[in-house]
Amino acid sequence: MACRSDVDLATLHQHRLEERWHYGLAWNAVHSSQAQRQQQQLTRSHYSELQSVVSEQRQRLSKKLSEASESNRCKSSSKVKENIANNNQQRTQQTTDEDDDDYFSANTRRRRSGTWPRTRSLNAPSPFQQFGPCGRIMKNSAMVMQIQDPASQRLTWYKPPLTVLVIKKKDSQVLLPFVQLVEWLVQEKNMVVWVESAVLEDKLLRNDVKLEQESAKFRQVHEYYSSVRSRFLALRERLVTFKDGRDDLTDRIDFIVCLGGDGTLLYASQLFQQSVPPVMAFYLGSLGFLTPFQCDNFQEQVTNVLEGHAALTLRSRLRCCLHRKGERRKPSNNLQRLYNGVEANSSTKGSSNSNNNLVYNDGILVLNEVVINRGPSPYLSNIDIFLDGKYITSVQGDGLIVSTPTGSTAYAAAAGASMIHPSVPAILVTPICPHSLSFRPIVVPAGVELKISISPDSRNTSRVSFDGRNDLELSHGDSLRVTTSIYPVPSICAQDQISDWFDSLAEGLHWNVRKRQKCLDELSDLTASGSEETFDEIDNLKIYDA
Repeated sequence: MACRSDVDLATLHQHRLEERWHYGLAWNAVHSSQAQRQQQQLTRSHYSELQSVVSEQRQRLSKKLSEASESNRCKSSSKVKENIANNNQQRTQQTTDEDDDDYFSANTRRRRSGTWPRTRSLNAPSPFQQFGPCGRIMKNSAMVMQIQDPASQRLTWYKPPLTVLVIKKKDSQVLLPFVQLVEWLVQEKNMVVWVESAVLEDKLLRNDVKLEQESAKFRQVHEYYSSVRSRFLALRERLVTFKDGRDDLTDRIDFIVCLGGDGTLLYASQLFQQSVPPVMAFYLGSLGFLTPFQCDNFQEQVTNVLEGHAALTLRSRLRCCLHRKGERRKPSNNLQRLYNGVEANSSTKGSSNSNNNLVYNDGILVLNEVVINRGPSPYLSNIDIFLDGKYITSVQGDGLIVSTPTGSTAYAAAAGASMIHPSVPAILVTPICPHSLSFRPIVVPAGVELKISISPDSRNTSRVSFDGRNDLELSHGDSLRVTTSIYPVPSICAQDQISDWFDSLAEGLHWNVRKRQKCLDELSDLTASGSEETFDEIDNLKIYDA
């Protein structure tokens, strides 16, 4: 075994110190005092060499300045000043790097907290790129990446919004706030309001309904909303309508307002398969996990949003592409309306081939999840999962859920998955009733591509649905590719990203609701004796509290 001499080791040690100085890395002193002295000597020597280089450059620049002509004297002097300033900056940068830790002191954070909305970033801290005395991350063109802090994502308008899309749920209790909002947007804000064409066909908002053919209960409700109907009919001619599946709303809508439950936000995501306008969701439904706003003072809240005073939560979506066996993957020129172009519950592949080609080639963007299940078959689903082309595992059970962080509180939460904050870039893979006690839900990075296919030895086919819509058959040889889309849903926050999400967990799902445990002082007198009568009194107290 060949050994290096002491001279070689000293040379290698000096070379490493020079590399540390070149990359501007902080050198952690070794345990021995001799290494510390060597480091200080090398630092002083490098510092003196740097000063000598700077002085030589100054002398050279001064000679060039004296030899320059009178006509170019101003230009040359400015260049000299810039070069000297850059050299001074390089010289002083090494000394300022040592004081970076002192810059973020307690006083500095306290001083900055008055001007910044948040003192901490929601992003993970940037990892240190050196590992031990020799290892470090190899530099390449893809390692430089800037990720904006989710807490600093706020809405701004580079031009005033003029068109607004109002989406409401099909419920009579939403008619009054819907008419009030539309009337205020048209008359007070002078905005162009878009509504679905089905809104104009609502019988409660029409006067030409044959009431004698309706039930007595409907006639009573129709009479109750007579004033609301008259206000809506006065605005009907000023509304712009669209029909889902026929009209393309891309680049036509500046702002979206949802009145209802979480389904209205899912419907807004379905309408826009590319860039989605900012969405403001009001709680008028049953669950309201994605609807943080209340309709009590909608004028003030909408005005604040139109003025740009609002925080945003970018809810990522999944792009799902279905490829049939034997079909080529064709590049798509543009994304079209995808949801209503497919027959629901179609059991054959040839029932709607023309519309299915759009779905297979262009892809569908989903906000919550894509679900693969066994359908009506009594056999287990046997599904293969590939991650970036590599086989991962097979799912033997009722099916599989691939969800976004937004969808982690929906079907995935009911299947036992963890709830993920919507600002976390991730994809959640959750099995549905797997026939394995060790198969737990997993979280993969948002940049991967998942390929899901039916195992060759599977006894049956499977069904696939996107956000609860468009139930399609997944046969042997077919594959479904899922990855994160570049078009998120910008959901406007009522407060901020943290407060809105935890308020939704507490109010919508009653997260961690439990009866508080009593302190020991309340039971110390009763448990001191330890008699049977004392324990009977404790049981009576529990019954009384219940």
